[in-house]
Amino acid sequence: MAALPDSSAAWVETQRAALARLLEQRLAPPADGDPGRLVEAMRYSLLAPGKRIRPLLALAAAETARGIDDNVRLAAASVELVHCYSLIHDDLPAMDDDDFRRGRPSNHKAFGEATAILAGDALLTLAFEWIAEAGERAGAPDRYLRAALALARGAGARGMVRGQARDLGEAPPDTLAGLEVLHAEKTAALFRAALEVGALVGGATPESVTALASYGEAYGVAFQHADDRDDAEHAQHAAAARARLEALVGDACAAAAPFGEAGARLASFARALLR
Repeated sequence: MAALPDSSAAWVETQRAALARLLEQRLAPPADGDPGRLVEAMRYSLLAPGKRIRPLLALAAAETARGIDDNVRLAAASVELVHCYSLIHDDLPAMDDDDFRRGRPSNHKAFGEATAILAGDALLTLAFEWIAEAGERAGAPDRYLRAALALARGAGARGMVRGQARDLGEAPPDTLAGLEVLHAEKTAALFRAALEVGALVGGATPESVTALASYGEAYGVAFQHADDRDDAEHAQHAAAARARLEALVGDACAAAAPFGEAGARLASFARALLR
């Protein structure tokens, strides 16, 4: 991913640091003990160095409406919990069977398969606890309820998990269109949900939520094309995927264009996928 413009880079560092503080504080080691090292395993993966792109995009979406406060940030962080759970489970021997994640032993190699499964389960359920708590504190349960619905749909059997099942159960796609179906489910569904969560808890209009969801869909598929490019995956589709990457970045920028400075920030995220 290319570097962001200076103004967006400064915003990212500020927001990423705030997210890091929130995650550390909200998932502190429990004072009453940690049976089975469950919280330690959750912290091991959640607090590992990462870009935090999904919650950052949720926060940028919130800035298109009323902006960011502690409740909005907590809801945005819930998207990172879902993403982290998915990585823990993806690495398991029954899934992608990866021994390392971000330069360290994957969760199941550090804590055992059973604890890794439970850590993922706990992160997923904690995500919805955080959204519910944020909505109660904000006095806006309707907005946060709709955000929880968007996140559940994006992460579940019609979204990310559907894509994971497709990836495990079917042969690699032999067409670019088939590849983009996989990318839309496995990757873009959660990106779309991140934009919807931010927009909804930020109080965006229905029209704005729709536009930002479109941004999330385009960005998510483009993100995965860029990831495939960097990892030399699906090489038979590389030339066509490159053209689609550029087109999808254009679609994302167009969806963000009506939102002023916040939209320009979203566009900079999309353009950073090109190089």
